[in-house]
Amino acid sequence: MDNEIIYAVVIAFLLNIVMTPFIIPILHKFKFGQPVRSDGPQTHLKKSGTPTMGGIMIVSSIVITSLLFFHDNKELQCILFVTLGYGVIGFLDDYLKIARKSSDGLSASQKILSQLVVTIVFAYLITFYLKLDTSVLIPFSRGAQLDLGILYYPLLIVGVVGIVNAVNLTDGVDGLAASVTVLVATYFAVVAWALQNGAAPFAAATAGSLLGFLLFNSYPAKIFMGDTGSLALGGFVASIAFILQMPLFILIIGIIYVIENLSVIIQVGYYKKTQKRIFKMAPIHHHFEKSGWEETKVVSVFSIVTAIMCLIGLVAI
Repeated sequence: MDNEIIYAVVIAFLLNIVMTPFIIPILHKFKFGQPVRSDGPQTHLKKSGTPTMGGIMIVSSIVITSLLFFHDNKELQCILFVTLGYGVIGFLDDYLKIARKSSDGLSASQKILSQLVVTIVFAYLITFYLKLDTSVLIPFSRGAQLDLGILYYPLLIVGVVGIVNAVNLTDGVDGLAASVTVLVATYFAVVAWALQNGAAPFAAATAGSLLGFLLFNSYPAKIFMGDTGSLALGGFVASIAFILQMPLFILIIGIIYVIENLSVIIQVGYYKKTQKRIFKMAPIHHHFEKSGWEETKVVSVFSIVTAIMCLIGLVAI
């Protein structure tokens, strides 16, 4: 298991840094550029046309690496299914945005329906393929578990869809989603390794792939991951959390995802009632940008917060 983690990180990293420089010119050639919201931070307008769908490289390097550890690894197989499933949804969304030359991709109903299909299949796999029970680990309880019984399944469906979309919301600043998620992936790799769980190589491959991608995605980004990447990463985070029976730990290690999601919910809800805004713009990373923070500062602060919370998450097990 020790060598598997090292191999997974290195292989996925190398695959990404080899593939991405070849793919960026191709995306430029076919004009697969990122549409930029006109109501967003003005500094983002110069990013219009930057190649998107970089998530293809993230997912490809993870998948290729994972295939080396695929045999008889049921946990990895299930995480791979969810990651690919959500990655395909993201790819379709990205493609439609590019084809229409707008920020509108799949409709809200199409997104929710397709996400529910992937999540329900995952619920089936986790129950009948992995044969996991309905218990979840309680943070700071010295290993105590809570058996949710039938309530586990609504939590799984709402939790997976919610986590995936929260990760998606985090992808709005150069390198932000990748920087936060590489720390979360590292956390899960360490935990899965300690538990001798088959999910460890997949988490390690995800961390390695994101480290490679950050060479091209950090400010100023030469390529964006798009929904192809952010939804796939959300699928990874959500599925490994449930497979390790640690969905409650997302409230700790994924605090940035939680805050990003809550900022949108609060902003929309408050505006509907008062016609006023609490934040200058949601998700909250845009609020800080409009408050004068540089993109690099946003990424640094959010990453530091995630790193600290991951350390707390290790104590919480």
